[in-house]
Amino acid sequence: MNELDRLAADLVAIPSHEDEREAGEAIAEWLAEETAASVQIDDSGNVIARTGDGDRSLALVGHHDVVPPDDSQVVDETDGGETEYAVERRDGRLYGRGSADMKGAVAAMLLAFRDAEPAIELVFASFAGEEQGGVGARAAIDEGFAPDYAVVGEGSTGYSAPGVTDVAVAHKGRRASTIRASGASAHASSPEEGENAIYRATDAVDELRAIAPPTVEVAGEELSGSLVATEIDGGTAWNVVPDACEVTVDERTVPGERAPIERVETVSGVDVEIEQDLPPMRCDDDAFAEAALDAAAEAHDAVPGDAEGEPALVTKPHATDAGWLAQAGTTCVVCGPAEPGEAHTADESVSLDVLERCYELYRGVAELWPAE
Repeated sequence: MNELDRLAADLVAIPSHEDEREAGEAIAEWLAEETAASVQIDDSGNVIARTGDGDRSLALVGHHDVVPPDDSQVVDETDGGETEYAVERRDGRLYGRGSADMKGAVAAMLLAFRDAEPAIELVFASFAGEEQGGVGARAAIDEGFAPDYAVVGEGSTGYSAPGVTDVAVAHKGRRASTIRASGASAHASSPEEGENAIYRATDAVDELRAIAPPTVEVAGEELSGSLVATEIDGGTAWNVVPDACEVTVDERTVPGERAPIERVETVSGVDVEIEQDLPPMRCDDDAFAEAALDAAAEAHDAVPGDAEGEPALVTKPHATDAGWLAQAGTTCVVCGPAEPGEAHTADESVSLDVLERCYELYRGVAELWPAE
């Protein structure tokens, strides 16, 4: 078992779906023992460390919170009487809640942060509350966290070809909305005496379905948004014309133009409220993206694993903390070991070879950038 394997397993074992403090403290303690960097844990539970100097900065960014584990991923009681997450190594993979999303990447970033010889200020950041909509990232940004560049360690492996760790230069965002239709109740035997809120809501859904979500082209791929009505709730009894109805909408946004969801408000008695808006991301510096791609290619040469191709610039369908950072002015790419479909599953796992490759990738970016 090598150092990266041990560190990743140690982090995965720490419960962090309800309270991230223990995981954050373990990361901060490791940084204090293994590096000469300045280390802090802020009021939100984010761990931020800095080393090197210069008028520009590059951040390696992860998160140490996880979604709730499956029962099979919990060890009820260890020898010390404390609850831990189950950790298993099998067939060259590390299994456990958070192994893919994303304590494995955090471990690789920690070692790269320690070992790299950067030309500019190098920052390590592990955020809390990513799974709750980027709570930690937003708090850090509000407190002045503003690196010039960032590599966010969410999954980018297996997008262009199986086993390949790609460089994601854009991802979708997510906007969650509620359409509220109001009307006037009446007895169902005299429907003309009321205003049926369900009818108004369905008229609003018709407007929603007529909206064409925007599409952008990034790295030779089309990144398309979407609008989907996902829930409907209205009415109080079979014989009462309903005076209220709500429809929830899941929208996937793309960098640039947004879908005009406010068009549903042209229906009488209807309004829409944005409940959540996780921003999309697009890398705004081709040279930085190419430097990350060069680092990925070198990392594949060092640790080829079972990759069935060469790394490429790709896009991701999922929102990450890179969206918040990009919105605040940081130039981002996303590179990480997780593969599509691994995160949040009962048998979540990550390839140990790909973890090693990501260590090489993160260290390489830190040493290759800036190119001049």
